[in-house]
Amino acid sequence: MSLESNLVNNATLLTSINIGPYHLPNRLVMAPLTRMRAPDSCPTDLMTTYYAQRASAGLIISEATPISKQGVGYPATPGIYNASQVNAWKKITAAVHAKQGHIFMQLWHVGRISHPDFHNGELPVAPSAIAPKGKAITPTGMQAFVTPRALETDEISGIIEDYKTAAQNALDAGFDGIEIHSANGYLLDEFLRDGTNKRTDSYGGSLENRTRFLLEVTQALIGVCGADRVGIRLSPSGTFNDMSDSNPEAIFVYLLQQLNPLSLAYVHIIDALEGDIRHGANVVNLETLRAAYNDTLIICGGYDQARAEDTLAKGLADAVAFGQLYIANPDLAERFKLNAPLNTPDASSFYGGTEKGYTDYPSLTE
Repeated sequence: MSLESNLVNNATLLTSINIGPYHLPNRLVMAPLTRMRAPDSCPTDLMTTYYAQRASAGLIISEATPISKQGVGYPATPGIYNASQVNAWKKITAAVHAKQGHIFMQLWHVGRISHPDFHNGELPVAPSAIAPKGKAITPTGMQAFVTPRALETDEISGIIEDYKTAAQNALDAGFDGIEIHSANGYLLDEFLRDGTNKRTDSYGGSLENRTRFLLEVTQALIGVCGADRVGIRLSPSGTFNDMSDSNPEAIFVYLLQQLNPLSLAYVHIIDALEGDIRHGANVVNLETLRAAYNDTLIICGGYDQARAEDTLAKGLADAVAFGQLYIANPDLAERFKLNAPLNTPDASSFYGGTEKGYTDYPSLTE
């Protein structure tokens, strides 16, 4: 653990922090936020404006970004698997860097949370052939999830190669690092949880086997980016996308212990949300996760300023990520510093659309 982490109880949201090779001016992180405003899976100039507006965050984590066509499960989400996407992302990273900001790309494979409409009629893939409850958001509207196809053991190495290619593309696009999306019921999370992973090969069953895929992806991306430019997002208490585990504390404590020696940029934990608890989550306490992981920890999950400051003061996290507050307040750090009023997020414009509810939230200087 760094000296800065040891002194975390003296830190506030507005004190600086070192994450990976970067000295960040504050401990506010803009959480990854799917906004579905990328027609044809390619970033737009409107997205450039959106991210640049929020560059005063200590760190921006991009919206979840599919590593391949197979990894797509929502319409109008930007990818990082072809040259046009890389070139379009370059405008965004340049705009953030021009304002002295830092930005990591979140790499995403949705696994079973997809639909054949995205894959020329082929089934989505997953660790096991178990359909999630609920409906997929497709280009033609909401449709029932289908039963996915269980990945063959020898297919997993190909997906790891897709992660490596995507990570290199992200670096080529100017990102400062990458975050592995292993949360919220998507592919890597599906391998971790025994509610979705019923495999009998080396990727299923024991804690060691269920963490194998994520740890292999992590090691592969360390080889591409360097450990200090790789983060991981986890949702130990998450029920979103019909997720469950018989003993989440055991699997996530074991995983964090395996991550400890790797000297990653950070681990990013989604704390138990009201919706998780309402859906019967087996909650893993933040204190337990903090005790298991001895390096930089980012926490998120509906935090406001007071709760975030209290969490830092108790030494339970090193930085705090904000989602909806960053949607509505591009200058959130400045507002926290001045104890200024906050804009109210408009949930009706979270997904899809144009500049309304995206780039038209006012800053304090407007």
